[in-house]
Amino acid sequence: MAAPLTIRNLTVKPFELKVLERFEHLATVDSGQGLQNITNLTKNFTGLFSNSTRSEPPKISDDAKSFSHEEVSIRIEPLQSLTTDIKPAQPPIHMLRLTFEADGERHRLDTPSQKDESIVLTPITPDPRNSYTAIYLPQNSHLTLYSSANLPSWMRKLKDSTPLSALSIPGTHNSPTCHKALPSVRCQSASPPEQLDNGIRFFDIRLQPESATDPTNTNLVLVHAVFPISLTGAKYFRDLLAEVYAFLDRNPSETVIMSLKREGTGNATDQQLSRILHEHYATDPNRWFTAPRIPTLGEARRKIVLVRRFALDESLDGGGWGIDAATWADNTPNALCPSGDVCVQDFYEVLETENIDKKLQYSREHLERAAACVCSLDNEAPKQPFYINFLTASNFWKVGCWPDRIAAKLNPAIVEHLCVRHGVGDGGMGEGGKGDGGTGIVVCDWVGVKGNWDLVRCVVGMNARLEIREGLLDLGTLLWMLVIL
Repeated sequence: MAAPLTIRNLTVKPFELKVLERFEHLATVDSGQGLQNITNLTKNFTGLFSNSTRSEPPKISDDAKSFSHEEVSIRIEPLQSLTTDIKPAQPPIHMLRLTFEADGERHRLDTPSQKDESIVLTPITPDPRNSYTAIYLPQNSHLTLYSSANLPSWMRKLKDSTPLSALSIPGTHNSPTCHKALPSVRCQSASPPEQLDNGIRFFDIRLQPESATDPTNTNLVLVHAVFPISLTGAKYFRDLLAEVYAFLDRNPSETVIMSLKREGTGNATDQQLSRILHEHYATDPNRWFTAPRIPTLGEARRKIVLVRRFALDESLDGGGWGIDAATWADNTPNALCPSGDVCVQDFYEVLETENIDKKLQYSREHLERAAACVCSLDNEAPKQPFYINFLTASNFWKVGCWPDRIAAKLNPAIVEHLCVRHGVGDGGMGEGGKGDGGTGIVVCDWVGVKGNWDLVRCVVGMNARLEIREGLLDLGTLLWMLVIL
């Protein structure tokens, strides 16, 4: 028998479940001429989100009649979970409709949805101010509610004074590797512009100077290890930057953290790469944040923040340049860079498919390290490091360990973890936790496949406690001003 429904509210507003209805799903009756399907469902194949190509799950039609209707009053506070006595939907017997009220508005949700995929709640109140998204996990009888972030500009809700390392930020590994390439080289299904429009704010880029001997050649080729990222010709960093600049111009509330590392073949050096970048690419302070520290969000808006995974030329080494991750530990489950600005999980040697479970364990553990942090909102206090968590691994010689195969296992497992367990209990947000419940920077392979950006929505949704803390800070400031006046 399925467990009763658990509802987790990861929004900044209290939710109250008001109406519980059950509808026939795909029942069958004998008409005398064999079994014949009867249903009150229709399928709408329009996009689930405005920036998604996925179809909506089956919906209960407007004229459907419920066989069970119950008025209830079940309140779920922000950042809390509640296990109810509600029996979940039992496909193919029936579907369950839940009507919630939040901030004076009613929104409803039909379950089950497509397995492990999100759905936007349908507003019942005319001209609603708010929009919400839910992820229903039938195997857990678990429903998680999120605010529906506007993914192209989700950072605009957060204050300028917020340290960038306090945010929960979705990212991609070998971000531009969306082209036709060797299976162990290609790591993404979506192009960089599509990634940005769907909420990605961390890019992992590997570069190779096109010429190690010609100082007039400033071209930087995009690579993955020793391989080009496309079998149809070289792809260049300058073109990628033009796409990032265009996105930031359209969305000036946003920033893109860009990790740059030298890879490829030939005799080029880190020092050469640093000179080319400093003299020909990261030259405009209105486009780049290159100070050797973690900025606030206000300092970073409309800019690229440089995370440097290469050594500097001695001409640049005096005052530092970029956030220093040059001595990033290799193949590590948890390591702090000597600069103190980056704490990374980058265990990638998954030599056999059974090692994927080890990778998943390390990824979950790093999520909880990030969740346990409490960000100081005092501008004078030290900033916490970036917690960078790679959900990525590969083995060229094992088909089951190619990037797309590992992502197919890790990505949904992390969605489940974020919805059900992240930050619950010691060290996390809500439910007894004491941290901010953030995720750090979560770096993915093959996110957005067939329009499924649920992992991104989960990560962005984990900024809820930070939003609440910032709001409470404002309220405290207001009360203090009223007292002294």
